[in-house]
Amino acid sequence: MEKEKVFAMKLAKIYPLLVQKAERKGRTKAEVNQVICWLTGYDEDGLVRQLQEDVDYRTFFVQAPCIHPHAGQIRGSICGIRIETIEDPLMRQIRCLDKLVDELAKGKAMEKILR
Repeated sequence: MEKEKVFAMKLAKIYPLLVQKAERKGRTKAEVNQVICWLTGYDEDGLVRQLQEDVDYRTFFVQAPCIHPHAGQIRGSICGIRIETIEDPLMRQIRCLDKLVDELAKGKAMEKILR
């Protein structure tokens, strides 16, 4: 998928898919929110506000209060692409979120997900 298409995707459309992925594997919406908030610096109210305002992925990450300083430690593959090789900072943040939700869905302990 072209980068600009990914950046323009609405958070309100993607968020339920992230929650569904985790819930299918026995995890909770609260855990997905914890992962999102850890990575982006949003609190629960800020996340809800972004969903209500129907922002796109670009806006969600650009307006993020503070990308977690340990986000650079997120490694591995997502969609066949090594996260550490992604040069575009915005795409890297998006893929980091995907990776964290994948780890959550695979049953990894929260302490290990939130490096």
